[in-house]
Amino acid sequence: MLLAMDTSTAQVGMALYDGLQVLGEMTWTTRQHHTTELAPALSGLLTRSGLTMDNVSALGVAIGPGSFTSLRVGLSLVKGLALACHLPVIGIPTLDIIAAVQPVGDYPLMAVVRAGRARIALRRYECLKGKWLAQGELRGATVDELADEIESPTYVAGEFTSEERGRLARKRVNVLLAPPLQCVRRPSVLADLAWARWQENQASDAASLAPIYLHVAGTPNL
Repeated sequence: MLLAMDTSTAQVGMALYDGLQVLGEMTWTTRQHHTTELAPALSGLLTRSGLTMDNVSALGVAIGPGSFTSLRVGLSLVKGLALACHLPVIGIPTLDIIAAVQPVGDYPLMAVVRAGRARIALRRYECLKGKWLAQGELRGATVDELADEIESPTYVAGEFTSEERGRLARKRVNVLLAPPLQCVRRPSVLADLAWARWQENQASDAASLAPIYLHVAGTPNL
């Protein structure tokens, strides 16, 4: 059994997955209450699924980019569980979770996650052999900067407010905006990605696993 946890932003989720089925999954939006909400949520998920941490054999965690505080809180909990229960940990970049559920096609994909201070983190993906693969560097921008730079048809997916979706939709010729349901980071998708890497013996050392932060002027973007 693998327990997956994503606390990259205010959009939080966790899932229990055994490689064949999702035994439990939950997502919610928190108002910067990650510290107080995560442990009770995990306990509730395990209880409702009829499981305990004794049933968990590996941990998957989203490692960013995202909010500095959100990532730190989630990663701290996962590392604590890994060390206390002697479990392997598999870190998955947050933008890979978004990309994994988008329909493949001929156009490139721009995956987006909120990074604080009205900025977003984004990365370009190309479809190769039926899978989205990251291309180029992770970088920061504003929604308006993203809209202005897209000059050819590009699929865009990620967390946006309704107002931001409206601004992006004005460039409907080139910005192919994913529907809201495909912009939710499903923890079960994180679990599936982590499971595949676990089966390939790609677990990380819990003590050294570090989040991916978007840096601005040499400091973390909170």
